[in-house]
Amino acid sequence: MQGGYMGKVLRVDLSTEKVSEEEVKEDIARAFIGGRGYGAKIIYDEVGPDVDPLGPENRLIFATGPLTLTPAPTGGRYVVVTKSPLNGVIAGSNSGGFWGPELKKAGYDILVVQGKAERPVYLWITDGTVEIRDASHLWGKDVFETTDMIIKELGPDKKIRVACIGPAGERLVKFATVSNDKARTAGRTGVGAVMGSKKLKAIAVRGSKKVRIANPGKFKEALRTAMEKIKANTVTSQGLPTYGTMVLNHIIDSNGLYPTRNFQTGVFEGVDNVSGERLVETYLVKRKPCFGCPIGCGRVTRLPDGEEGEGPEYETSWAFSADCGIDDLVSVIKANNICNRLGLDTISTGATIACAMELYERGYLKEDEFKGEPEPRFGNAEAIVHYAEAIGYRKGLGDGLAEGSYRFAEEHGHPELSMSVKKQELPAYDPRGAQGHALEYATSNRGGCHVRGYMISPEILGSPEKLDPFATQGKAQWVKTFQDLTAVIDSEGLCLFSSFALGAEDYAALLSAATGFHYTVDEALKAGERIWNLERLWNIGVGLGKKDDTLPRRFTEEPMPDGASKGQVVRLDVTLPEYYKLRGWNTEGQPLEEKLQELGL
Repeated sequence: MQGGYMGKVLRVDLSTEKVSEEEVKEDIARAFIGGRGYGAKIIYDEVGPDVDPLGPENRLIFATGPLTLTPAPTGGRYVVVTKSPLNGVIAGSNSGGFWGPELKKAGYDILVVQGKAERPVYLWITDGTVEIRDASHLWGKDVFETTDMIIKELGPDKKIRVACIGPAGERLVKFATVSNDKARTAGRTGVGAVMGSKKLKAIAVRGSKKVRIANPGKFKEALRTAMEKIKANTVTSQGLPTYGTMVLNHIIDSNGLYPTRNFQTGVFEGVDNVSGERLVETYLVKRKPCFGCPIGCGRVTRLPDGEEGEGPEYETSWAFSADCGIDDLVSVIKANNICNRLGLDTISTGATIACAMELYERGYLKEDEFKGEPEPRFGNAEAIVHYAEAIGYRKGLGDGLAEGSYRFAEEHGHPELSMSVKKQELPAYDPRGAQGHALEYATSNRGGCHVRGYMISPEILGSPEKLDPFATQGKAQWVKTFQDLTAVIDSEGLCLFSSFALGAEDYAALLSAATGFHYTVDEALKAGERIWNLERLWNIGVGLGKKDDTLPRRFTEEPMPDGASKGQVVRLDVTLPEYYKLRGWNTEGQPLEEKLQELGL
């Protein structure tokens, strides 16, 4: 096998308790790289369109990339790939920390879990050996308790790494997470619910193996260049290390696309109180970087009552503050900590609560539905803390909220008040303030998402160059390039934040030197395009198409009322046809035969 890979796929069938190994296939690795790409290929080959996401036939894939565990900057990532229970699409949820590198140390690039256990179990994987252990005593425990109990049970080795679900995953909350190293999460698309449906509580890993670099000399050269760029870039060397991702709160608000009160406007009067700067002044304890990360955007916080946790990140701070009309940072941190412990996607949790708040204020959600619980109205800080926990345990109104904002709003007769794409809640950028980002939202293969082609970088932050956020011309090409490049980064096992400083030439150079496969920039981007089209083909198989490449009508019909983006609406009528053409798809968003042949699909 080439460098960068351990060369092994571990397959565990929980129904039969059969454990087997397979070779990483070199042709698939060359074409799809690893991580998200290799995982998508397994889903495409093995999971049919009619498979129940929460049924035993679904696959739950933990996939590292060829740069995971290497000295490549931010080489600590892995991706969880499955069929999403939230929206039925091909899910790929990315996480950092230290678990992914440890899986490779244990000898495996990829873990494929299928079937369903008869009782709660966890996996213990170490240096090529695998045990399926009883987890009945862990069922019901939160993420932190589970992690501590497993490490204590397995021995004094502090380098054991645990990925697990909390009560939200056990209760099949549609946006439950898989959490590793306690507070790092594969957060979006409900991958934790799939893990819960299989009665798989946790996966503990420990290893001592090393990954081989195919061309050490060229790798050192590529690494030196990449590190110099990261140190020279103000975002990766100053902004993110100092303020974490919450460096964005003021920036996005000042540009008029900081979604407030369920995206009713793009400016929040309380932004000062929930900003990254305020967090540093008050509750920040220290930075906490992931494996191999020179950026170090992770945060450890401590509240006046002694409660300690990690985060909140930008998306979380927005979801529980501006989106819910709340400027109480303590309540935001508490809600974040609850999500970390219970295993909840903070974006979908906060956004679903915000949707309920608008439904209530418009009279569509009645008081008898939440009798005895806090009033779900904008500005009620008690509500975000209460309902975060209620969702995780499916208690009271939280049981309905646990289905996600789209199903909840649809049940109340107003699905248009769910700010979602393909039934996944949108993150912290109002699309009316950035036309390219709006197109990325609409076309994202996993539903509402900001990290499958982060157009905020050029449209707002000016990286790699500053674009007019309100212009539509040329945006389709930018979105396509960013989506393809992100697929490469996710598949290599690197963090998207490295792309503030690095370009396609850096990712191609690192990948080529590590693996021994030679990738030009065009070949690397072609691999990303291949991954994107494979995901698209799978989604078409489950019934998705042009009708789903859209946004809530709030963004296409209601001009932004306030702020720097005032008067703007999203122009998908202009950008989407151009995007389809550039992708080599027909007018219905289906890849043409020539494109499939070009990509070898």
